[in-house]
Amino acid sequence: MASGPLDGVKVLEFTQIIAGPFCCMHLADMGADVIKFEPVEGEPWRIFVELVPKESRTFASLNRGKRSVAIDMRTPEARRAIHNLVKESDVVVINYRPGVAENLGIDYDTLKQINPQIIYCENTAFGRRGPLSKRGGYDIIVQALTGLMAGEAKMDGDVPTAAYPAPIDYATGIQMANSISAALYYREKTGKGQRIDTTLMGTGLAMQTSQFTFIDAFDSEIIPAMNAEVNQARLELKTFQEQLDIRAKYRPGAPGNVYYRVFQTSDGFIAIGALSHALRKKVLGVTKLNDPRFREDGTFVLMPEGWETLGPKLVQEAEALYRTKTTAEWGRLFEDAGVPSGPVYFVEELFDHPQTLENGLVANIDHELLGPLRMVGPAFQMSESPLEPQGPSPVLGADNDEILQRAGLSPETIANLRESGAVR
Repeated sequence: MASGPLDGVKVLEFTQIIAGPFCCMHLADMGADVIKFEPVEGEPWRIFVELVPKESRTFASLNRGKRSVAIDMRTPEARRAIHNLVKESDVVVINYRPGVAENLGIDYDTLKQINPQIIYCENTAFGRRGPLSKRGGYDIIVQALTGLMAGEAKMDGDVPTAAYPAPIDYATGIQMANSISAALYYREKTGKGQRIDTTLMGTGLAMQTSQFTFIDAFDSEIIPAMNAEVNQARLELKTFQEQLDIRAKYRPGAPGNVYYRVFQTSDGFIAIGALSHALRKKVLGVTKLNDPRFREDGTFVLMPEGWETLGPKLVQEAEALYRTKTTAEWGRLFEDAGVPSGPVYFVEELFDHPQTLENGLVANIDHELLGPLRMVGPAFQMSESPLEPQGPSPVLGADNDEILQRAGLSPETIANLRESGAVR
């Protein structure tokens, strides 16, 4: 039985891979009835490292609480069924390549004629306008284009590498669910449906707010000069590391970071997060390090004279100091001082961690083909309309007959489509 703040909301999902499925899983966790339309062979994520036929870890992790219809969307019967379902639906979510929705007759202009109150959320890589609008794109492509990959500056030899696991895809899924919830609220007030456009590119830039902020008084000369020098370096076939060095010349980071980083301890690693002067002073109190950037009057000087040499020296002293105690010992000292810190774990270590268990972040689900499984539960909770998983990811085409009959197709028509291979 569905529960949650979106109980009663009906969603038609035409998405695959990460962003769209992640969005619709959030909607399902909030109680929405999500019907996922897939090709007869299943969406690509089903067969990505299959554990059993048509079932993978990635698909199960992104599609819980939904129902599945596996049908050839190019058939007139599929179009008729979808149009009938749209009449009683609240939300359509789609992330096909540009132009596919129009070819299938499930674009916004078509569906709003059927149901003017429909909320239609379409996610594309780069948006519906501009020179890149017709291109498809995955997280790695958008990481590269938006500068997120360069900002991460993780290298495999001379080549920059993508951040994992697909941060733009997952953040876009959250953006989509957020925008749909806002549109449902707007419709509740006005009775009006609407189109929502989300993009991987928009999310990638939004994740870099401080870097993607151009302040005329400070950046009008620096950034154009930096861009010109970087472009010249590319023409000269300079390495990516040399390009990073150019950027660092114009946007240097202050050396001597001992307050927001990971240190190796005597038995592992510990992350320290001290972003205020008050917390930084507490770090110094625990470690007994001497940071000359703090003056006797309590002020902090970012780059005192000689800091190019003194900064790296302070880092070396800190690194040697942290290796003198265990992660747990440092953790207790920082906790007593009120400094945020924590050990470095692999995510697999959190299945049985008391913090994840006691906050409902581990969901136990029984899957028809995969058996019992544990996965992350809803990432937030609500006191009056609590969220919970509405069931496992669906078996491919498990709900074909029920939903297609509800959509106006007779049992004979469905049987004929199945015999022709157009329905699983």
